[in-house]
Amino acid sequence: MARYQRFGHSKAEQDQEMSAINTTPLVDVMLVLLIIFLITVPVVTQTVKMTLPKESNIPTQTKPENIVLGVDSSNTIYWNTQPIASQQQLLARLISAAKQEPQPEVHIRGDLAAKYSPIGRIVLAVQQTGIVKVAFITEPPARH
Repeated sequence: MARYQRFGHSKAEQDQEMSAINTTPLVDVMLVLLIIFLITVPVVTQTVKMTLPKESNIPTQTKPENIVLGVDSSNTIYWNTQPIASQQQLLARLISAAKQEPQPEVHIRGDLAAKYSPIGRIVLAVQQTGIVKVAFITEPPARH
């Protein structure tokens, strides 16, 4: 009786080859995990340690010398209740207010639908005039 062997390998050699563990998928998974950790770890560790402020509702102290600048939903800037026509007019009024002693506080109120640019122009003008005390007036979140 003749025995046939495939490609010159004996049955023992074939069994030995089949018993080897294929580690390629394991290596692929480990490389993917390594890449994920290399990407996420620097993001987590590059934060500056600081204590963030807690939410508090401090009532606004309305003083007659305080300046309330508002921006409505149509992006019009108001000085108390009077509309401001231009950035130059806002800057001129803030310069005269900055010379007062004691220097007044500027309270900025922005409508929820207002764009950021007019509020940014107000902050820029306040910074240019040297007024130190600036506050943003917001409504506190509803308590449930």
